[in-house]
Amino acid sequence: MQRDTLPLSGVKVVDFGQYIAGPAVAMILGDLGATVVHIDPPSGPLWSSPANATLNRNKQLLQLDLKSGDGQERALELIAEADIVIENFRPGVMKRLGIDFESIRKDKPDLITVSIPGFASDDHLRREWRAFESIIAAASGVFTDMGLNRVLMGVNPSFSPLPLASAYGAMMAVSSAALALQARERTGRGDHIEVPLASAVMEGLSYNSIKIDEYPLRYKTQREQEIERRRSRGIPMDVSYDDLQNFLDPFYRSYQCKDGRSFYVVCPSHKHHAKRCLQTLGIYDELVAEGLQEEPDTYLPVTEWRSDVSLGVYPLPKSWADKITAKMKGVFLTRTAKEWERIFGKGQFPGAPHRWLQEWMSDDHAEIAGLMIEVDDPVYGRMIQPAPMAWLEESGEAMLRPMLRREVDFEEALASLNAISASHPSSASGSTASAGWLDGVRILDLCNVIAGPHSVSYLSRFGAEVIKVDPAEPLFDCWNTVIFGMTHMRGKQSVLLDVKAPDGRKVFEALIRSVDVVVWNATDRQVKSLDLDAEGLRRINPKAIFCQLDCFGGIRRGPRTDYLGYDDLVQAATGIMLRFGGSMKTPEEHAHVGTIDVMCGFGAALGVAAALYQKTKTGKIGRARTSLSALSGLAQIPFCYDYQGRPPFDEPSGPGAKGYGALHRLYEAEDRWIVLAASEKDLPRFRTVQGLEHLPDVAPHERERIVEAAIRSAPAAIWLERLEAADLGVAICDNIEMIRIRSSNAFNGTPGTDRGSYSFSTYSEHPSGHRVTQLDPYGIRPTEAKIYAPKPAEKYGTSTRKVLSSLGYSEDRIDALRDRKIISETWSGEYLPS
Repeated sequence: MQRDTLPLSGVKVVDFGQYIAGPAVAMILGDLGATVVHIDPPSGPLWSSPANATLNRNKQLLQLDLKSGDGQERALELIAEADIVIENFRPGVMKRLGIDFESIRKDKPDLITVSIPGFASDDHLRREWRAFESIIAAASGVFTDMGLNRVLMGVNPSFSPLPLASAYGAMMAVSSAALALQARERTGRGDHIEVPLASAVMEGLSYNSIKIDEYPLRYKTQREQEIERRRSRGIPMDVSYDDLQNFLDPFYRSYQCKDGRSFYVVCPSHKHHAKRCLQTLGIYDELVAEGLQEEPDTYLPVTEWRSDVSLGVYPLPKSWADKITAKMKGVFLTRTAKEWERIFGKGQFPGAPHRWLQEWMSDDHAEIAGLMIEVDDPVYGRMIQPAPMAWLEESGEAMLRPMLRREVDFEEALASLNAISASHPSSASGSTASAGWLDGVRILDLCNVIAGPHSVSYLSRFGAEVIKVDPAEPLFDCWNTVIFGMTHMRGKQSVLLDVKAPDGRKVFEALIRSVDVVVWNATDRQVKSLDLDAEGLRRINPKAIFCQLDCFGGIRRGPRTDYLGYDDLVQAATGIMLRFGGSMKTPEEHAHVGTIDVMCGFGAALGVAAALYQKTKTGKIGRARTSLSALSGLAQIPFCYDYQGRPPFDEPSGPGAKGYGALHRLYEAEDRWIVLAASEKDLPRFRTVQGLEHLPDVAPHERERIVEAAIRSAPAAIWLERLEAADLGVAICDNIEMIRIRSSNAFNGTPGTDRGSYSFSTYSEHPSGHRVTQLDPYGIRPTEAKIYAPKPAEKYGTSTRKVLSSLGYSEDRIDALRDRKIISETWSGEYLPS
């Protein structure tokens, strides 16, 4: 299959990006078929890493000196031929180098320019900071209160090498560029888009930063209750890893297997998964005999339940959690982790063995499914790299053999862009693009949990109308639906429908015929069962784009394509949990809820945008795909590569990790923790830093001791001032709660795109009856297109009657469907069951 079958074939990109975020955006556009010219300074890339082999695939590499008049002139010639231009420097840097996007776009209004600074251009406190990945993470609260485990263990702050800010920022930036591209096909106008990495990482952590006042006790886990108990009584946070296991839910933890490997079980919250698990393990009947029950309606207040426990609800009471865990531990010791993986996968309930990243990269499923690809790199030879992050089913095969990165001269780079003729509508004189990029687009959301629903929620901010369909009777407990839904249900119309009943199927097909896009996070088996595969959907609505997300899917089918899974299972399968925990005996889920889920949601949005562009451009209807496993490569891209002679996989790991060395790590000041981020070439800058003037003269093995002692001698604010003055990377380790408090405003109907790097809104009259504070949809900041602030999440089922009426159903027919339980207008009396 040829590259000209890819959805972005014919799109021309000039990439000025360095480090991760900017180059990753251009890489993903190149994977989707765009022609990319990447610009490096004469000295080469600012970040010297084998990861550049991945980040620069499908690119022509050109060196230009933008500090010279000739270099600037040549850069402007390339931009004159481009559709999209990307940069990720501090605000104002490109303009100082003679590349002024605002001025360029006046003469070329169809150009799409993308800026990805570390902090927002209107963040006057931080915009000039040297925004290394760790600086953004520290300032954004990523390292502090990093998961319930680390808080209880007293490891706070806690370092992680995952480039979350760059990964989230790259996916937001590339999806917004593709959305702007498809909108340009209608308007002829481009846009300038800013995506601050600090804002992007906060969007990635939106499920961790929400604050619900008077949060019901039933949703608090054992770990949360223990943290509150210790804080209220002044007890130290000093729980050992082994003792920590006593606070975990039996369906949300690791178990040791016969072969000594750990196996991660994630079966909470679902009506069937926990039961299937216990039945397969052979202990369900004896637990029932001991009093384990399944409450028929867990959406009732717990005071109205028949007992104190219900299987399929998270979290379980401690007495039952301990009893079930003890039995499960014994059974897991009877088989190997690989055996359990097949048993769980075939049994259709989620679980996965823990693997190291190096194991995942050579895993049979990763190879066969096309989640890892082999590339003959000109520098490193045969190299394993992460596969593309999103694709269209019809053309994905062409993405498995990317073009090799290659150096070119200016004339060749310009000729490659000149060879592609522009074929989009011209901008009308004086016209504007003030509408949203997706105004008029209607989306049917069939998703659950986080990744799928978040992708559609994200698309709604650009003007898409969204109808969310859930079962008439819930499959997940209200911790999973209502709590998560407060974030991803914003701006959606909620319909409760039994799509498997014959009359429910008629409503379902009427909905499909009424929309432009259908999104579902489901396996191939599930998609086929609802007749939504390519052939089935074509019979219902041949013009609809279908977007599918799943856990282990790749461009090709593999042995585990139809296995069920969640974010945590991909963390286990791809090495993230072993890196975070440090060993096979101490695996830990990576800190925050939705680490990969939200990233994958942005990947699905990219797939939808690429399919919409292809449809507008060529009339061809595509089926967009992505998966949690595909996005795990981006989350680990600084070390997700392998080749003959590769140095050891020795990135920072385990709870004792503080950073990369003396010049780039966490340090404890007199009052608070800070992160210092510098490199060897920055050593001369320390000459002007009071207290560290002699650091350049110190032997490398002595640096950490010297810096640690110096920084401990003064408050964090003093070090911030001293190190900033020397233009060294530094940030105080903030926490999400304090960022939320400082950055909250009463909801006023605006998206927060003008409020700096952090912006929250408080809903004092939230439909739930609770006072809710949550992150604004503010990470994408176009100059021309509109970003909409969605309404708070309505109660599940609120729009059932309204939507059916819009399909032509009379009140009597709707009542009849309700009485037969084919539709429902609510799951519960309370919005958030108490």
